Amino acid sequence: MTSKETILADAESPVGASLLAKAPSQSTSSLNDTMLLPQVPGPALDFANVSLTLGRTTILDRVTFQVRPGSVHALVGPNGGGKSSLIKTLLGQMPHQGRLCLQWSAGPGTIGYVPQALEFDRGLPMTVDDFMAAMCQRRPAFLGLSKHYAAAIGEALERVGMQDKRKRRMGALSGGERQRVLLAQGLIPPPQLLVLDEPMSALDEAGIRVFERLLGDWRAAGITVLWIEHDLEAVGRLADHVTGLNRRVLFDATPQQALTPERLLTLFSTHPRSLA
Repeated sequence: MTSKETILADAESPVGASLLAKAPSQSTSSLNDTMLLPQVPGPALDFANVSLTLGRTTILDRVTFQVRPGSVHALVGPNGGGKSSLIKTLLGQMPHQGRLCLQWSAGPGTIGYVPQALEFDRGLPMTVDDFMAAMCQRRPAFLGLSKHYAAAIGEALERVGMQDKRKRRMGALSGGERQRVLLAQGLIPPPQLLVLDEPMSALDEAGIRVFERLLGDWRAAGITVLWIEHDLEAVGRLADHVTGLNRRVLFDATPQQALTPERLLTLFSTHPRSLA
């Protein structure tokens, strides 16, 4: 789902469980922005010796790297390597050791989150409009779209090519169509930081083109994007920076420097070793 919340912290304070707490005074004027883009640039992220242990299993081992403000930063690595767990620590959903800091340029802002593909019961009577209403407004979805959000929701669905599917049940959509809807709900309200967990996993070719266009728009608007992705070819073309994660950081560099055969072999090996 989407976490579109204002962080209740100082500009350079560590992120904790309060990450998902909404400030009562949060402004919603940006919802009327016709481009669904924020008015201020995104934050820098600083992960410093972030560790996570569940039982006797080490999930994250002293993870340290930085994300530049306004950049598209990709996280790559094998399944079980800790990528999604690192995202959950960022969203305040998992306890961790170490320091995780967001540095905002103009005060705490808004975070958007697009998860991996979701499955819906084909018989569930939830339309695309119902789903968007449930994700984006306080008013119960069964009462329909509020006038305050209707224009923004319509524009978001238009941007992902789903405007003509608004009355379709979510369970009747293809996997790629559902993923487009998830991308749309990540745009409302306009985020300064956007966290993407394998957004291309269910997209067809047309959906991938939509996603690549959105990624270009987000970069141009100065949104900070933290992007988990398995498609290394897409990462090589679209990311500004790449961090290889297999429980610990094995490399952190530009795509040209990071995605070499030697580094990728080390990243996806069973027993990773540090690579200078």
